[in-house]
Amino acid sequence: MTFCIGIKTKYGIVGLSDTRITSGNETTTSKKLYTVNRKKHAFFIMTSGLRSVRDKAITYFGELIEKEDATYDKLYKAVNGFADQVKRVAEEDMDSLEKSGFSFNLFSIIGGQLEEDKEPKLYLLYPQGNWIEIRQGTPFVIIGNTGFGNPVLRRSLKYDAPLYFALKSAFLAFDATRISSNDVDYPVDTVVMENDTYNIIENRFEQQELHHLSEFWNDTLKETINNLPAEILKKAFSHVELEESE
Repeated sequence: MTFCIGIKTKYGIVGLSDTRITSGNETTTSKKLYTVNRKKHAFFIMTSGLRSVRDKAITYFGELIEKEDATYDKLYKAVNGFADQVKRVAEEDMDSLEKSGFSFNLFSIIGGQLEEDKEPKLYLLYPQGNWIEIRQGTPFVIIGNTGFGNPVLRRSLKYDAPLYFALKSAFLAFDATRISSNDVDYPVDTVVMENDTYNIIENRFEQQELHHLSEFWNDTLKETINNLPAEILKKAFSHVELEESE
């Protein structure tokens, strides 16, 4: 499984992906992030799904970029270009994968800003090659293991959040997923793009660098639960106390 998240706020885009690859009982580390970073022309792709499908689609797209990147002046055109390569891989491999019991399940998060984009854009690309744009109403998208990180984001993240806040929220969503699932883990790769910089800042973080954040969150959560103004909940114990007094 995978954990990849993209967040769009009024200030730009943040992305984070884990690097855990699980194959049967074996686990390895592999980058799930692909970037193109040129003058006034930058975007990234994060993927979730079978590694063989991902690698093949990215290889095909890399060849396409070498020939046609200059023709992409808006991000949706690059998204369509990658979608074509995903569909190409589906035509070549889907039947044999399904006969072997595997699903063609390549989901992708694509974000960036090209020359004619008025602001950074963020898209979710489905395995079938269709896509949706991530907008203000729900300013984030997760692919892979999606369930555990959602509560943190829905409680905390708004479109007007600063990028630093968005990145911290992304980490907490990853951390919630990591402790709940053994197929999501460190190291993590991050991308940050501020509005109109046309530049992606990419970094990798190891567990020892971020472990103190997990500990701080655990301690703060316990303290908050202890301090929760929940006197009304003591009513739940009244019947138990009655039985004990009898």
